[in-house]
Amino acid sequence: MTLLTLLNRCYRFKGFVYKKAYFAKNRKNTLEVKMVARKGSKPYCSGCGKRRAGYDRLPERQFEFIPIWGFSVFFLYARRRVECEICGIVVELLPWAHGKCTLTTAYMQFLGRWARQLSWLEVSRQFRTSWEKVFHSVEWMVKWGLAHRELGKITAIGVDEIAYSKGHKYLTLVYQIEEGMVRLLWVGKERTMESFEGFFEMLGKDLSAGIEFVCSDMWKPYIRVIKEKCSQAVHILDRFHIVQKMNKALDEVRAQEARKIASAGKEPLLKKSRWCLLKRRENLTGNQKGRLKELLRCNLRSVRAYLLKEDFQQFWDYDSATWAGKFMDEWVTDALRSRIEPMKKIARMLRKHRELILNWFKAKGQISNGVVEGMNTKAKLTIRKSYGFRSPKVLEMALLHSLGKLPEPKLAHEFY
Repeated sequence: MTLLTLLNRCYRFKGFVYKKAYFAKNRKNTLEVKMVARKGSKPYCSGCGKRRAGYDRLPERQFEFIPIWGFSVFFLYARRRVECEICGIVVELLPWAHGKCTLTTAYMQFLGRWARQLSWLEVSRQFRTSWEKVFHSVEWMVKWGLAHRELGKITAIGVDEIAYSKGHKYLTLVYQIEEGMVRLLWVGKERTMESFEGFFEMLGKDLSAGIEFVCSDMWKPYIRVIKEKCSQAVHILDRFHIVQKMNKALDEVRAQEARKIASAGKEPLLKKSRWCLLKRRENLTGNQKGRLKELLRCNLRSVRAYLLKEDFQQFWDYDSATWAGKFMDEWVTDALRSRIEPMKKIARMLRKHRELILNWFKAKGQISNGVVEGMNTKAKLTIRKSYGFRSPKVLEMALLHSLGKLPEPKLAHEFY
Protein backbone atom coordinates (compact mmCIF):
# COMPACT_ATOMS: atom_id res chain seq x y z
CA MET A 1 0.00 0.00 0.00
CA THR A 2 1.50 3.36 -1.03
CA LEU A 3 1.22 6.78 0.55
CA LEU A 4 -0.76 8.01 -2.45
CA THR A 5 -3.35 5.27 -1.83
CA LEU A 6 -3.75 6.39 1.79
CA LEU A 7 -4.11 10.04 0.77
CA ASN A 8 -6.68 9.20 -1.87
CA ARG A 9 -8.68 7.28 0.74
CA CYS A 10 -8.62 9.85 3.54
CA TYR A 11 -7.92 13.27 1.97
CA ARG A 12 -9.12 13.35 -1.60
CA PHE A 13 -10.19 16.49 -3.46
CA LYS A 14 -12.33 16.76 -6.55
CA GLY A 15 -10.42 18.29 -9.44
CA PHE A 16 -6.95 17.49 -8.02
CA VAL A 17 -4.64 14.48 -8.29
CA TYR A 18 -1.78 13.23 -6.13
CA LYS A 19 0.83 12.70 -8.83
CA LYS A 20 3.78 11.27 -6.91
CA ALA A 21 5.36 11.06 -3.45
CA TYR A 22 9.07 10.94 -2.66
CA PHE A 23 11.64 11.69 0.03
CA ALA A 24 12.94 15.26 -0.02
CA LYS A 25 16.54 15.57 -1.11
CA ASN A 26 17.60 18.49 1.07
CA ARG A 27 15.57 17.75 4.22
CA LYS A 28 15.86 14.76 6.50
CA ASN A 29 12.77 12.68 7.36
CA THR A 30 10.55 14.69 5.01
CA LEU A 31 8.06 13.41 2.44
CA GLU A 32 6.97 15.58 -0.47
CA VAL A 33 3.74 14.92 -2.35
CA LYS A 34 3.37 16.56 -5.73
CA MET A 35 -0.19 17.62 -6.61
CA VAL A 36 -1.59 18.64 -9.98
CA ALA A 37 -4.95 19.82 -11.23
CA ARG A 38 -7.00 17.21 -13.03
CA LYS A 39 -7.01 17.64 -16.80
CA GLY A 40 -9.94 19.67 -18.05
CA SER A 41 -10.88 21.00 -14.57
CA LYS A 42 -11.42 24.72 -14.13
CA PRO A 43 -10.19 26.55 -11.03
CA TYR A 44 -12.47 28.32 -8.57
CA CYS A 45 -12.11 32.06 -7.94
CA SER A 46 -10.95 32.76 -4.39
CA GLY A 47 -13.03 35.95 -4.33
CA CYS A 48 -16.53 34.89 -5.40
CA GLY A 49 -16.04 31.11 -5.25
CA LYS A 50 -17.25 30.53 -8.84
CA ARG A 51 -15.55 28.50 -11.55
CA ARG A 52 -13.60 30.65 -13.94
CA ALA A 53 -11.17 30.27 -16.82
CA GLY A 54 -7.48 29.84 -16.06
CA TYR A 55 -5.01 32.68 -16.62
CA ASP A 56 -1.51 31.39 -15.73
CA ARG A 57 0.39 29.62 -12.94
CA LEU A 58 2.38 30.87 -9.98
CA PRO A 59 5.64 29.23 -8.78
CA GLU A 60 5.29 25.98 -6.85
CA ARG A 61 4.50 26.32 -3.12
CA GLN A 62 4.62 23.98 -0.13
CA PHE A 63 1.71 23.22 2.18
CA GLU A 64 2.49 21.39 5.41
CA PHE A 65 0.35 18.33 6.15
CA ILE A 66 -0.04 16.14 9.26
CA PRO A 67 3.16 14.17 10.03
CA ILE A 68 3.01 10.48 9.21
CA TRP A 69 5.05 7.93 11.25
CA GLY A 70 7.56 10.60 12.27
CA PHE A 71 7.98 12.00 8.75
CA SER A 72 7.06 15.59 7.91
CA VAL A 73 4.72 15.75 4.92
CA PHE A 74 4.47 18.63 2.45
CA PHE A 75 2.12 19.05 -0.51
CA LEU A 76 3.74 20.72 -3.53
CA TYR A 77 1.45 22.59 -5.88
CA ALA A 78 1.80 25.35 -8.47
CA ARG A 79 -1.24 27.50 -7.83
CA ARG A 80 -3.26 28.71 -10.82
CA ARG A 81 -4.50 32.23 -11.34
CA VAL A 82 -7.97 32.80 -12.70
CA GLU A 83 -9.51 35.58 -14.76
CA CYS A 84 -12.77 36.48 -13.03
CA GLU A 85 -15.36 38.86 -14.49
CA ILE A 86 -16.18 40.15 -11.00
CA CYS A 87 -12.90 39.94 -9.03
CA GLY A 88 -10.36 40.40 -11.82
CA ILE A 89 -7.22 38.27 -11.94
CA VAL A 90 -6.85 36.41 -8.63
CA VAL A 91 -5.40 33.11 -7.39
CA GLU A 92 -7.56 30.01 -7.32
CA LEU A 93 -9.37 28.73 -4.23
CA LEU A 94 -7.70 25.66 -2.73
CA PRO A 95 -9.77 23.09 -0.79
CA TRP A 96 -6.87 22.06 1.47
CA ALA A 97 -5.49 25.49 2.47
CA HIS A 98 -6.87 28.87 3.55
CA GLY A 99 -5.67 32.11 1.98
CA LYS A 100 -1.89 32.53 2.00
CA CYS A 101 -1.37 30.09 4.88
CA THR A 102 1.32 27.46 4.32
CA LEU A 103 -0.42 24.93 6.60
CA THR A 104 -3.19 22.68 5.37
CA THR A 105 -6.52 23.07 7.16
CA ALA A 106 -6.28 19.45 8.32
CA TYR A 107 -2.93 20.16 10.00
CA MET A 108 -4.29 23.35 11.62
CA GLN A 109 -7.21 21.41 13.08
CA PHE A 110 -4.81 18.70 14.22
CA LEU A 111 -2.60 21.21 16.07
CA GLY A 112 -5.61 23.15 17.35
CA ARG A 113 -7.24 20.12 18.95
CA TRP A 114 -4.01 19.12 20.66
CA ALA A 115 -3.65 22.72 21.87
CA ARG A 116 -6.76 22.15 24.03
CA GLN A 117 -5.05 19.29 25.84
CA LEU A 118 -1.46 20.54 26.16
CA SER A 119 0.30 23.88 26.38
CA TRP A 120 1.02 25.44 23.01
CA LEU A 121 4.75 25.16 23.62
CA GLU A 122 4.47 21.44 24.34
CA VAL A 123 2.38 20.90 21.18
CA SER A 124 5.07 22.61 19.11
CA ARG A 125 7.75 20.41 20.69
CA GLN A 126 5.85 17.15 20.28
CA PHE A 127 5.10 17.72 16.59
CA ARG A 128 8.40 19.47 15.79
CA THR A 129 6.86 22.70 14.67
CA SER A 130 6.95 26.31 15.87
CA TRP A 131 4.88 28.03 18.55
CA GLU A 132 3.73 30.56 15.94
CA LYS A 133 2.24 27.78 13.77
CA VAL A 134 0.30 26.46 16.76
CA PHE A 135 -0.98 29.98 17.49
CA HIS A 136 -2.02 30.58 13.85
CA SER A 137 -3.80 27.20 13.86
CA VAL A 138 -5.78 28.13 16.98
CA GLU A 139 -6.46 31.62 15.61
CA TRP A 140 -7.84 30.18 12.35
CA MET A 141 -10.06 27.69 14.22
CA VAL A 142 -11.44 30.43 16.50
CA LYS A 143 -12.15 32.83 13.63
CA TRP A 144 -13.84 30.08 11.62
CA GLY A 145 -15.85 29.02 14.67
CA LEU A 146 -17.00 32.59 15.46
CA ALA A 147 -18.01 33.14 11.83
CA HIS A 148 -20.13 29.96 11.87
CA ARG A 149 -21.35 30.11 15.48
CA GLU A 150 -25.10 30.13 16.05
CA LEU A 151 -25.93 31.87 19.30
CA GLY A 152 -29.62 30.96 19.25
CA LYS A 153 -31.80 32.03 22.17
CA ILE A 154 -29.82 32.90 25.31
CA THR A 155 -31.83 33.00 28.55
CA ALA A 156 -29.14 33.04 31.28
CA ILE A 157 -25.68 34.61 31.37
CA GLY A 158 -23.01 35.08 34.01
CA VAL A 159 -20.32 37.77 34.03
CA ASP A 160 -17.10 37.86 36.00
CA GLU A 161 -13.51 39.00 35.64
CA ILE A 162 -10.16 37.24 35.95
CA ALA A 163 -6.70 38.70 36.41
CA TYR A 164 -4.27 37.65 33.68
CA SER A 165 -1.19 39.60 34.75
CA LYS A 166 0.29 41.64 37.57
CA GLY A 167 -0.68 45.27 37.93
CA HIS A 168 -4.47 44.81 38.09
CA LYS A 169 -4.88 43.70 34.48
CA TYR A 170 -8.24 42.02 34.00
CA LEU A 171 -10.38 40.35 31.36
CA THR A 172 -14.17 40.48 31.50
CA LEU A 173 -15.69 37.09 30.66
CA VAL A 174 -19.36 36.49 29.82
CA TYR A 175 -20.70 32.92 29.92
CA GLN A 176 -23.92 31.27 28.89
CA ILE A 177 -24.99 29.27 31.97
CA GLU A 178 -28.15 27.47 30.94
CA GLU A 179 -28.85 23.82 31.63
CA GLY A 180 -27.32 21.80 28.80
CA MET A 181 -25.29 24.73 27.44
CA VAL A 182 -22.41 26.23 29.40
CA ARG A 183 -19.91 28.08 27.23
CA LEU A 184 -17.83 31.23 26.98
CA LEU A 185 -19.60 33.82 24.82
CA TRP A 186 -17.35 36.86 24.95
CA VAL A 187 -14.01 38.16 26.21
CA GLY A 188 -13.46 41.86 26.90
CA LYS A 189 -10.32 43.74 27.87
CA GLU A 190 -10.38 45.29 31.35
CA ARG A 191 -13.43 45.32 33.68
CA THR A 192 -15.05 48.63 32.77
CA MET A 193 -18.50 49.70 31.65
CA GLU A 194 -17.22 50.15 28.09
CA SER A 195 -15.80 46.63 27.93
CA PHE A 196 -19.01 45.02 29.23
CA GLU A 197 -21.16 47.13 26.92
CA GLY A 198 -19.20 45.60 24.04
CA PHE A 199 -20.82 42.24 24.81
CA PHE A 200 -24.35 43.60 24.35
CA GLU A 201 -23.28 45.35 21.14
CA MET A 202 -22.03 42.00 19.85
CA LEU A 203 -25.22 40.25 20.98
CA GLY A 204 -27.65 42.76 19.48
CA LYS A 205 -30.91 44.15 20.87
CA ASP A 206 -33.08 41.16 19.94
CA LEU A 207 -30.95 38.54 21.72
CA SER A 208 -30.34 40.88 24.66
CA ALA A 209 -34.10 41.27 25.11
CA GLY A 210 -34.47 37.47 25.45
CA ILE A 211 -32.16 37.19 28.47
CA GLU A 212 -34.11 36.23 31.60
CA PHE A 213 -31.39 35.81 34.24
CA VAL A 214 -28.05 37.54 34.79
CA CYS A 215 -25.54 36.51 37.47
CA SER A 216 -22.76 38.85 38.55
CA ASP A 217 -20.81 40.05 41.54
CA MET A 218 -21.23 43.48 43.14
CA TRP A 219 -18.87 45.35 40.82
CA LYS A 220 -20.63 48.68 40.13
CA PRO A 221 -19.94 48.89 36.35
CA TYR A 222 -21.57 45.46 35.88
CA ILE A 223 -24.67 46.49 37.85
CA ARG A 224 -25.05 49.72 35.86
CA VAL A 225 -24.65 48.09 32.45
CA ILE A 226 -27.07 45.26 33.30
CA LYS A 227 -29.65 47.77 34.48
CA GLU A 228 -29.26 49.79 31.28
CA LYS A 229 -28.89 47.06 28.64
CA CYS A 230 -30.79 44.16 30.18
CA SER A 231 -33.43 45.69 32.45
CA GLN A 232 -36.01 42.95 31.78
CA ALA A 233 -33.76 40.23 33.24
CA VAL A 234 -33.69 39.10 36.86
CA HIS A 235 -30.29 40.25 38.12
CA ILE A 236 -28.88 37.89 40.74
CA LEU A 237 -26.06 38.65 43.15
CA ASP A 238 -25.08 35.10 43.82
CA ARG A 239 -24.54 33.23 47.07
CA PHE A 240 -20.92 32.46 46.26
CA HIS A 241 -19.75 36.09 46.30
CA ILE A 242 -21.69 36.95 49.46
CA VAL A 243 -20.26 33.99 51.38
CA GLN A 244 -16.81 34.81 50.02
CA LYS A 245 -16.99 38.41 51.29
CA MET A 246 -18.33 37.26 54.66
CA ASN A 247 -15.43 34.82 55.06
CA LYS A 248 -12.96 37.58 54.21
CA ALA A 249 -14.54 39.81 56.86
CA LEU A 250 -14.33 37.03 59.47
CA ASP A 251 -10.69 36.34 58.58
CA GLU A 252 -9.91 40.05 58.93
CA VAL A 253 -11.45 40.09 62.43
CA ARG A 254 -9.48 36.97 63.43
CA ALA A 255 -6.17 38.39 62.11
CA GLN A 256 -6.68 41.74 63.89
CA GLU A 257 -7.54 40.09 67.19
CA ALA A 258 -4.65 37.60 66.95
CA ARG A 259 -2.17 40.49 66.48
CA LYS A 260 -3.73 42.36 69.41
CA ILE A 261 -3.42 39.33 71.70
CA ALA A 262 0.19 38.74 70.60
CA SER A 263 1.17 42.38 71.20
CA ALA A 264 -0.35 42.21 74.71
CA GLY A 265 1.76 39.13 75.50
CA LYS A 266 -1.26 36.96 76.31
CA GLU A 267 -1.85 33.32 75.50
CA PRO A 268 -2.28 32.90 71.68
CA LEU A 269 -5.86 31.59 71.78
CA LEU A 270 -6.38 32.05 68.04
CA LYS A 271 -3.27 30.21 66.92
CA LYS A 272 -4.07 27.61 64.20
CA SER A 273 -7.74 28.60 64.25
CA ARG A 274 -8.17 30.07 60.77
CA TRP A 275 -9.71 27.08 59.00
CA CYS A 276 -11.69 26.07 62.08
CA LEU A 277 -13.60 29.33 61.67
CA LEU A 278 -13.76 29.51 57.87
CA LYS A 279 -14.64 25.94 56.90
CA ARG A 280 -18.16 24.58 56.99
CA ARG A 281 -18.92 22.48 60.06
CA GLU A 282 -19.57 19.36 58.01
CA ASN A 283 -16.11 19.68 56.41
CA LEU A 284 -14.15 20.00 59.66
CA THR A 285 -11.76 17.26 60.70
CA GLY A 286 -11.93 15.69 64.17
CA ASN A 287 -9.12 17.87 65.53
CA GLN A 288 -10.65 21.00 64.02
CA LYS A 289 -14.01 20.24 65.64
CA GLY A 290 -12.32 19.94 69.03
CA ARG A 291 -10.38 23.18 68.47
CA LEU A 292 -13.60 24.99 67.46
CA LYS A 293 -15.35 23.71 70.59
CA GLU A 294 -12.58 25.23 72.72
CA LEU A 295 -12.80 28.57 70.90
CA LEU A 296 -16.57 28.83 71.37
CA ARG A 297 -16.04 28.87 75.15
CA CYS A 298 -14.00 32.08 74.86
CA ASN A 299 -15.43 35.58 74.76
CA LEU A 300 -13.64 36.77 71.61
CA ARG A 301 -14.62 39.14 68.81
CA SER A 302 -13.66 36.41 66.34
CA VAL A 303 -16.12 34.01 67.97
CA ARG A 304 -18.92 36.60 67.81
CA ALA A 305 -18.13 37.24 64.14
CA TYR A 306 -18.12 33.47 63.50
CA LEU A 307 -21.54 33.09 65.13
CA LEU A 308 -22.91 35.92 62.97
CA LYS A 309 -21.53 34.25 59.84
CA GLU A 310 -23.00 30.86 60.78
CA ASP A 311 -26.34 32.41 61.67
CA PHE A 312 -26.59 33.99 58.21
CA GLN A 313 -26.39 30.54 56.55
CA GLN A 314 -30.07 30.08 57.49
CA PHE A 315 -30.88 32.76 54.92
CA TRP A 316 -30.32 30.34 52.02
CA ASP A 317 -32.77 27.79 53.44
CA TYR A 318 -35.83 30.00 52.94
CA ASP A 319 -38.27 29.34 50.08
CA SER A 320 -40.01 32.71 50.23
CA ALA A 321 -38.22 35.92 49.27
CA THR A 322 -40.45 37.84 51.70
CA TRP A 323 -39.46 35.80 54.75
CA ALA A 324 -35.84 35.70 53.61
CA GLY A 325 -35.93 39.51 53.41
CA LYS A 326 -37.26 39.77 56.98
CA PHE A 327 -34.52 37.46 58.21
CA MET A 328 -31.88 39.54 56.40
CA ASP A 329 -33.17 42.76 57.94
CA GLU A 330 -32.96 41.27 61.46
CA TRP A 331 -29.46 39.91 60.77
CA VAL A 332 -28.29 43.30 59.47
CA THR A 333 -29.58 44.97 62.66
CA ASP A 334 -27.70 42.46 64.85
CA ALA A 335 -24.50 42.88 62.83
CA LEU A 336 -24.64 46.68 63.04
CA ARG A 337 -25.01 46.41 66.83
CA SER A 338 -22.08 44.02 67.14
CA ARG A 339 -19.45 46.80 67.06
CA ILE A 340 -17.30 44.58 64.83
CA GLU A 341 -16.42 46.88 61.93
CA PRO A 342 -15.74 44.24 59.18
CA MET A 343 -19.10 42.57 59.94
CA LYS A 344 -20.83 45.97 60.03
CA LYS A 345 -19.36 46.63 56.57
CA ILE A 346 -20.91 43.36 55.33
CA ALA A 347 -24.26 44.36 56.87
CA ARG A 348 -24.22 47.72 55.07
CA MET A 349 -23.37 45.95 51.81
CA LEU A 350 -26.30 43.55 52.22
CA ARG A 351 -28.68 46.39 52.99
CA LYS A 352 -27.49 48.32 49.92
CA HIS A 353 -27.99 45.37 47.54
CA ARG A 354 -31.04 43.87 49.30
CA GLU A 355 -33.31 43.58 46.25
CA LEU A 356 -30.64 42.06 43.99
CA ILE A 357 -29.72 39.48 46.65
CA LEU A 358 -33.37 38.50 47.11
CA ASN A 359 -33.57 37.86 43.36
CA TRP A 360 -31.77 34.61 44.15
CA PHE A 361 -35.11 33.30 45.45
CA LYS A 362 -36.99 34.53 42.37
CA ALA A 363 -34.72 32.32 40.29
CA LYS A 364 -35.51 29.52 42.81
CA GLY A 365 -31.82 28.65 43.04
CA GLN A 366 -31.76 27.34 39.47
CA ILE A 367 -29.27 29.92 38.24
CA SER A 368 -26.02 30.14 40.16
CA ASN A 369 -22.71 31.88 39.75
CA GLY A 370 -21.10 28.65 40.93
CA VAL A 371 -21.10 27.64 37.26
CA VAL A 372 -19.29 30.88 36.42
CA GLU A 373 -16.68 30.24 39.12
CA GLY A 374 -16.13 26.75 37.73
CA MET A 375 -15.59 28.19 34.25
CA ASN A 376 -13.25 30.80 35.72
CA THR A 377 -11.15 28.00 37.19
CA LYS A 378 -10.87 26.44 33.72
CA ALA A 379 -9.98 29.85 32.27
CA LYS A 380 -7.18 30.30 34.81
CA LEU A 381 -5.90 26.82 33.96
CA THR A 382 -5.85 27.81 30.28
CA ILE A 383 -3.85 30.93 31.14
CA ARG A 384 -1.46 28.87 33.26
CA LYS A 385 -0.95 26.40 30.41
CA SER A 386 -0.10 29.33 28.16
CA TYR A 387 3.18 29.89 30.05
CA GLY A 388 3.03 33.67 30.06
CA PHE A 389 0.88 35.05 27.26
CA ARG A 390 1.33 38.81 27.47
CA SER A 391 -1.11 39.89 24.76
CA PRO A 392 -4.86 40.08 25.55
CA LYS A 393 -5.53 39.10 21.92
CA VAL A 394 -3.69 35.80 22.32
CA LEU A 395 -5.44 35.16 25.63
CA GLU A 396 -8.81 35.82 24.03
CA MET A 397 -8.03 33.28 21.31
CA ALA A 398 -6.91 30.69 23.86
CA LEU A 399 -9.99 31.13 26.08
CA LEU A 400 -12.52 31.02 23.23
CA HIS A 401 -10.73 27.99 21.79
CA SER A 402 -10.87 26.08 25.08
CA LEU A 403 -14.22 27.21 26.54
CA GLY A 404 -16.26 28.62 23.65
CA LYS A 405 -17.57 25.30 22.26
CA LEU A 406 -17.11 26.73 18.78
CA PRO A 407 -18.02 24.70 15.67
CA GLU A 408 -15.22 23.25 13.56
CA PRO A 409 -15.05 22.57 9.82
CA LYS A 410 -15.74 18.95 8.91
CA LEU A 411 -12.95 16.91 7.40
CA ALA A 412 -13.37 13.96 5.07
CA HIS A 413 -11.35 11.82 7.52
CA GLU A 414 -10.51 12.03 11.24
CA PHE A 415 -6.75 12.12 11.87
CA TYR A 416 -6.93 11.83 15.67
